[in-house]
Amino acid sequence: MAKPSIPYYKLALLYMGWWVVLAVAQVVILVQAGLDLNAALIDASITQIVFAMGGYVINASMHSYQPSARNSWFVLAWSIALTTLCVFLQQWMLQELITGGGLYTQFLSGTLLIRGIVGWLLIILIAILTWFWVYVGDRRENEKRRDDATRLAREAELSNLRQQLQPHFLFNSLNSISALAGSRPEEARKMVQQLSDFLRGTLKKDDHQMVTLEEELKHLQLYLDIEKVRFGHRLNIDIKTNEENSGLKLPALLLQPIVENAIKFGLYDTVGEITISILVKQENNTLMVEVKNPFDSSTSQPKQGTGFGLSSVQRRLYLLFYRNDLLITSQQQNIFTTLIKIPQHA
Repeated sequence: MAKPSIPYYKLALLYMGWWVVLAVAQVVILVQAGLDLNAALIDASITQIVFAMGGYVINASMHSYQPSARNSWFVLAWSIALTTLCVFLQQWMLQELITGGGLYTQFLSGTLLIRGIVGWLLIILIAILTWFWVYVGDRRENEKRRDDATRLAREAELSNLRQQLQPHFLFNSLNSISALAGSRPEEARKMVQQLSDFLRGTLKKDDHQMVTLEEELKHLQLYLDIEKVRFGHRLNIDIKTNEENSGLKLPALLLQPIVENAIKFGLYDTVGEITISILVKQENNTLMVEVKNPFDSSTSQPKQGTGFGLSSVQRRLYLLFYRNDLLITSQQQNIFTTLIKIPQHA
């Protein structure tokens, strides 16, 4: 059962205020009908107190039992029974408290039907408002649960994507360190330190965190330093950006798998030097990052460049922005291009 967004004491004050207004209105009507002020005050007070209690009872009932549309007859029957009880209680108390002789008794009997109808309308109104209040509250709570479940599922999937990427990178790096340990121990130690710095930065960030382009490029540089130890002079990186772009936001750790993909399909099938170019710009309030790598069409298949690394990035962008058009790949003249677009929200 959903809790009301308004504090209970405020609801109680509002409820009592409503019945006070009705009591004042009833006093005015009774005085205009010829009843003296004292009798009108007693009549109105007893009437509103009794029906306020009836309204409270049906309110509590509707909170305990929320009938479906097929069981709406229950509300109707319960409101009629409660109204009948309230009317008889009201009649008995007024006859005991007001000593107006037969004239008031005759007035009371003559207004019995109208009192019952008005009382029933008030009680059924409270029942309907309570049902609506509970229904809206439960629906809002169910939507919150559903949103929480969706959010947790998204977080789990993002975490899973990240865990699938990290072992792949670690495997390659540790193999390189192992190969360097015997022939070039100094470079192996340097690579261990670089790998440590890279992983430390990775652990400090989560998949939902948005970082500035400057922070992301610094972290990417740690990865590139490791790769340069692995590939030496064969790997060249050309990053083009400007100071105006440094404050733009993008998901943390987004660029590394894209650049890793470019290195993998640019270097693995070639023996010479290659240049991975990274161009950063802003268009229409959108951060654009374009990564280009050459490939040898005679030895590699560029369609492989859309492997797990890029598909995981595309899936992550969809989970974060609910759009499937934020990662675009193309190939032209032995150049494979990956373009990612990150909307910049105000």
